[in-house]
Amino acid sequence: MSSGTIHVDKDFYHIEDVLVEPEIIGAMFACDLPRCKGACCTMESELGAPLLEPEIGALEKALPSVREYLPRDSARALEEWGFWEPKGGVSRVRCLNRRDCVFVYYEGDIARCGIERAYREGKIDFIKPLSCHLFPMRIFGGKGPVLRFEHYHECGPAMIKGRKEHILLVDFCRDALTRAFGEGWLSKMKKALNG
Repeated sequence: MSSGTIHVDKDFYHIEDVLVEPEIIGAMFACDLPRCKGACCTMESELGAPLLEPEIGALEKALPSVREYLPRDSARALEEWGFWEPKGGVSRVRCLNRRDCVFVYYEGDIARCGIERAYREGKIDFIKPLSCHLFPMRIFGGKGPVLRFEHYHECGPAMIKGRKEHILLVDFCRDALTRAFGEGWLSKMKKALNG
């Protein structure tokens, strides 16, 4: 298949060489932090967010700036075990007590990302891991990248807010999709939306 084509079959949209789950096309989504409390950073699991190999180096470089926002338990865990671990053949961000990402800090009862805060305040040039930036979408491997919509009960308020405010998931995640696949690819994705 030519890398410039959009093809649809019963299972996926084929946008260039990326397979896109049809549900993503037209899905409405906008994070609603007051309702979900930053649940994507605190979901109970043995597995933290997946990391790409270059992200490990970027995070090591950013760590001194990020560390100042983190609670004592996270700082201690970083000192003792580091911020990532190999699990299931994938490098993953370490979690505390099978729940909080090691980079989480709290504003009241809302979990926030220390990496993103350091980025927004101009202290580092790395926003956060791509898997976090794209959430609730995930890229899976195989013969080529497959973009899927991961459903979590905790994201129900974001789907309600997206519908209420008419915000498409692909618009909400525009920067992350551009980072993952490029501006040209995103233009083709938008064409599929109108298609």
